[in-house]
Amino acid sequence: MERSGETAINIPESNSAKHKSVPLASATTKAVPLPLPQPAWKRGVSIFDFILRVCALVAALAATATMGTTDQTLPFFTQFFQFQASYDDLPTFTFFVVANAIASGYLLLSMPFSIVTIVRPHAAGVKLLLLILDTVVMAFTTAAAAAAAAIVYLAHNGNSNTNWFAICQQFNDFCQRVSGAVVGSFIAAVILICLVVLSAVALRRH
Repeated sequence: MERSGETAINIPESNSAKHKSVPLASATTKAVPLPLPQPAWKRGVSIFDFILRVCALVAALAATATMGTTDQTLPFFTQFFQFQASYDDLPTFTFFVVANAIASGYLLLSMPFSIVTIVRPHAAGVKLLLLILDTVVMAFTTAAAAAAAAIVYLAHNGNSNTNWFAICQQFNDFCQRVSGAVVGSFIAAVILICLVVLSAVALRRH
């Protein structure tokens, strides 16, 4: 094209000019968020949970063994009459032994699950399962300990209204052993209550 005696020269565009500039954001790959490390308190709670289970197992086993081996025979007896006291003479004490034996077996079986919560503090399903089972066993153990405590009280003090005589003056060793077994069972029940509260708090803050 000519204008005023001048010639215009068309210069072809370069290949680099034809291509559109690629945005930097599209060229870079999206960063995948890495899982955040679990807070240290969760692992600490799981370790404390395992320690409590060991303590509860020792208390429940001691209560079971003490009550299950309680038997006393008074030294003065004749060929036809023997004064003997055994735990299986009372259905309440038999229930006590069975309940604490079940609690001991459960606490032993629950320890691998407690170890799983130490390795994987974010495993909410395992904690929920332990929370439910701990609640059931806690109620079972508390009921057995409370029932046995009522019988121990009557054995120590008696009840004149129902003609229940105190036998601990004669069967002193028997009463001491069953009293110790009841105390051990209550200790196991209190620890189980702590386990329930601990699991509930851990799940609440999960």
